[in-house]
Amino acid sequence: MKRKDLPLLLMLVAGAVTCIITYIQKYTMIAKLFSLFIVLLVFYVLGSVLKWTLDYFERQNEEKLKEEGEVIEKEPEDFTDSQ
Repeated sequence: MKRKDLPLLLMLVAGAVTCIITYIQKYTMIAKLFSLFIVLLVFYVLGSVLKWTLDYFERQNEEKLKEEGEVIEKEPEDFTDSQ
């Protein structure tokens, strides 16, 4: 799954759950719309933060692998120079 779709998917699932719950609880139309708007807004923000966090960790892992790869490449050169 692509991470760019994560906030939208999370928001839509939360919105669907909210619609079902407010329908079962027999909220008024204004209350349904207001709660749906708040839930969509909150879960979009949470999804965006989650996406940003996952991207940040992935960037850190890539940098660490790149640094480890550079060290591995330099070791044979140092070994041949010392002989």
